[in-house]
Amino acid sequence: MKTQEKISQYQLLLAQHEALLDGEWNALSNLSNASALLRQALPNSVFTGFYLFDGQELMLGPFQGHVSCVHIALGKGVCGESAQTGKTLIVDDVRTHANYISCDSTAMSEIVVPMVKDGKLLGVLDLDSSLVGDYDAIDQEFLEQFVAILIEKTNWNFAMFGERN
Repeated sequence: MKTQEKISQYQLLLAQHEALLDGEWNALSNLSNASALLRQALPNSVFTGFYLFDGQELMLGPFQGHVSCVHIALGKGVCGESAQTGKTLIVDDVRTHANYISCDSTAMSEIVVPMVKDGKLLGVLDLDSSLVGDYDAIDQEFLEQFVAILIEKTNWNFAMFGERN
């Protein structure tokens, strides 16, 4: 896909995301719709979803795709690394990433965006693609914007997720 076409698709995705969240605040609903929207917009995706931080580890949240790992310790796998460092991570080929946790053999590349509000880790957005090298700086830029919109428009009361202290 050409750069300008990719940017245009992401701009449309962000507009759709804003519209979906307009007047909605429920975390479970917003995370569910966000994962579905990403799955529709990114056709090479085999997993689009969220892992939520319960105070001790990342727990599988709303997602689209095949069954996945439920518990991920901070620092473990790409999701745990991103959560621990607070930085977006792109893995071009998961088969060569030493700290990769294989949950789905169809996943070839991955991008994980941390979700942090007021210095508190909420979780991560995790996307896996069936293609090697499917994510780049454009994906990172727009997915970080996607997460920022989600964080801003959602009430992050994790009592329903069983947050542990």
